[in-house]
Amino acid sequence: MHPVPSVSIAQLHHAMDTLAYGGIIAYPTEAVFGLGCDVFSADAVGRLLALKRRPWSKGLIVVAANVDQLAPLLETLSASQIDRLQESWPGPTTWVIPDPKHTMPAWIRGQHDSVAVRISSHPTVMQLCEAWGAPLVSTSANYAGEEAIRTAMQLRLRQRRGQLETLDYIVNGDSLGHKNPSEIKDLVSGQVLRIGKG
Repeated sequence: MHPVPSVSIAQLHHAMDTLAYGGIIAYPTEAVFGLGCDVFSADAVGRLLALKRRPWSKGLIVVAANVDQLAPLLETLSASQIDRLQESWPGPTTWVIPDPKHTMPAWIRGQHDSVAVRISSHPTVMQLCEAWGAPLVSTSANYAGEEAIRTAMQLRLRQRRGQLETLDYIVNGDSLGHKNPSEIKDLVSGQVLRIGKG
């Protein structure tokens, strides 16, 4: 597998400008292209949910560059729980973590009292989150039930067919070649909610 190149400075600036005015970006992740926006902007998340045709009640995954960006969410966890997270991060494992203090807004949690979070191993995702200085929303770019979008070209073809028309900016790049989206596990129970790796 070829190494994934870094995001160009021009692309990074454009992505940050897009996020700053409440826009939606698309970017490569470990397996597929994802959609992202400012976690703490109700308007941006509302636009993303409408674009994705996803009900708010399901909640959204949050992706970060490092543990520090998730610090408020981790304050209520035990040392063993934090160790479990750090053993799998950075990487393609998303953990559903209790959020009793509601450090993440309702439009991220959905109907849950927990939030799904991941520290990505994809260089582009890490660069975007580092440049933004905070976590970002991460949800697959395809509509529910449709084939995953794995390349920027596939994404642009969907746009030409009238889908994802309100997407504001595409960060070019390649996935890490994983066949499936991230595995999702519940931190409290240890239950695997979605099988992913590979």
